[in-house]
Amino acid sequence: MTNPWRGDVALVIDGERHDLRLSLGALAELEASLEAGSLVELVQRFEQGKCGSRDVLAVLRAGLSGAKIDPVPDLEHGQIEGGPIRAAQVAAELLVRAFSLPEAG
Repeated sequence: MTNPWRGDVALVIDGERHDLRLSLGALAELEASLEAGSLVELVQRFEQGKCGSRDVLAVLRAGLSGAKIDPVPDLEHGQIEGGPIRAAQVAAELLVRAFSLPEAG
């Protein structure tokens, strides 16, 4: 079950729903894999609409890792419900939820 207080964001890949999350370990892995050098730079790219598909895939991979989803779905060739736009939205939401509390309501 998706829990926004834990930082979960749902994504459907190949017809299967997954609750992704950026744990501290997943954030460290993400930071190590970035060409930009820091999570702050990555967040800024998302905020400015300058993120690329590699950024989106890196965040989604980290979200799968943080949620301990095994086996890991094939993001590059899998069918993401909502397509690339939904993938980018989920990646952005993962970053937001990793660094803020959800709104009450």
